[in-house]
Amino acid sequence: MKYIPVIGMEVHVELKTKSKMFCSCANGQELEREPNANICPVCTGQPGTLPVPNRVAIESVQRAGLALGCSLRLESKFDRKNYFYPDLPKGYQISQYDRPLCESGALAVNGKSFRITRIHLEEDTGKLSHISGSGATLVDFNRAGVPLMELVTEPDFESGKEARTFCQRLRQILRYIGISDANMEKGQMRCEVNISLHKEGEARLSGTKVEIKNLNSFRSVERAADYEISRQKEVLEEGGKIVQETRGWDDIHGKTVAQRAKESAHDYRYFPEPDIPALVFSEEYVELLRRSLPELPEAKEKRFVDEYGLPKADVIALVSERETADYFERVASELLEKKLSGETRGELKKLVKLAANYFLTEIRRFLVERENDMRSLPVTPENYAEFIGLVADGAVNSSAAQVVLAEMMRGGDSDPSHIIDRLGLAQTHDEASIERFVDEAVAANEKSVADYRNGKENALQFLVGQVMKLSKGKANPEMARETLVKRLMK
Repeated sequence: MKYIPVIGMEVHVELKTKSKMFCSCANGQELEREPNANICPVCTGQPGTLPVPNRVAIESVQRAGLALGCSLRLESKFDRKNYFYPDLPKGYQISQYDRPLCESGALAVNGKSFRITRIHLEEDTGKLSHISGSGATLVDFNRAGVPLMELVTEPDFESGKEARTFCQRLRQILRYIGISDANMEKGQMRCEVNISLHKEGEARLSGTKVEIKNLNSFRSVERAADYEISRQKEVLEEGGKIVQETRGWDDIHGKTVAQRAKESAHDYRYFPEPDIPALVFSEEYVELLRRSLPELPEAKEKRFVDEYGLPKADVIALVSERETADYFERVASELLEKKLSGETRGELKKLVKLAANYFLTEIRRFLVERENDMRSLPVTPENYAEFIGLVADGAVNSSAAQVVLAEMMRGGDSDPSHIIDRLGLAQTHDEASIERFVDEAVAANEKSVADYRNGKENALQFLVGQVMKLSKGKANPEMARETLVKRLMK
């Protein structure tokens, strides 16, 4: 019997706001400092306090909805979701139930569209720390009240790989529009996978759904989903029944583990939040939000391929982060200006390709080795474009170019022309000097000269290398090759 998996996703994202969702407590680095130091009567649910919604958080969720093709409700509201956990200080969570901010969107990944049911806004809970061996649990309310976006998809996924790539693309978009860093290691983006299996020929949703909670890496999303598919299939093939439950992911042992019976919506006893009025928006407001969106990754990828003629793999890497794409686009703009002004002679698309090659090798390696990001790169787009123009025009050879770029990335004076002059790396095009180096190389390597004259082409490359060595890397390689060929034909 063939069993077919059906997978839906729930993704929670902490929003990048200055304050918490319903109070003035700071939201950011303060959450990681001393436990229970960033709290107030509102976010700890003290009697007599009233919540005040964070406008930026609301706008952030709506901008995410627009970026994902959702419809925005012009009337929305908050609800109370009642449940009793130690990390929920009020005994309920302010969330949204039947009138979320965003509905009916979609995100296309690798040619397949995944439907988004809704995106709503709520407050985060506190954080529990279990003390190993003692049986004690500590609670930190610093995170309680942080604005939390929840995105719910339709059950359109069929594998762990699809779920992982969806989450990766989603995080990229959230970072592009600037509403969250969505750092999974810091808990800023947490994924949940809902999985059921049905027999071939039966209704897609006829299986029993199991939820895997709090997956904190893309790798875990894929592994947990694939493991759970295999586990459920094994249970069903042995004649067993799947229990509707919440399971956790044991990353060390690579398996899901049962946690608790799965609650249904009625278990939470939702009702409208009485302390917060309904939210009402205008069409004009929605249009202003739509115009505030930047160019999104998919559109930018297509434009980079069309405008710059770069390979798709290069473009995907360049567009992976908004800061990287913006930097590269400024470099391309500088190269265009240099081309139009006659400052550089190269063909524009070749200049841009050269810029991409050096960026994806030398600059990216520099950032990875130092665990830095684009914001800390000491090379300005203007200086990088100047460097590319100098390399393309033959001012330095390829080995000297790496020295120049490495020096630029150390900081300080990052002007490539200054570095070339200071280190004496300028490539010489002087015919007399190159002829002298060629004569010396020919005189010192009679066997290689004879090999070339006897038809061994590799000998010519060796002799070019000897010319470069004698010139300390300064001779123009093409001129050296041409001069050698003329010299050896005599």
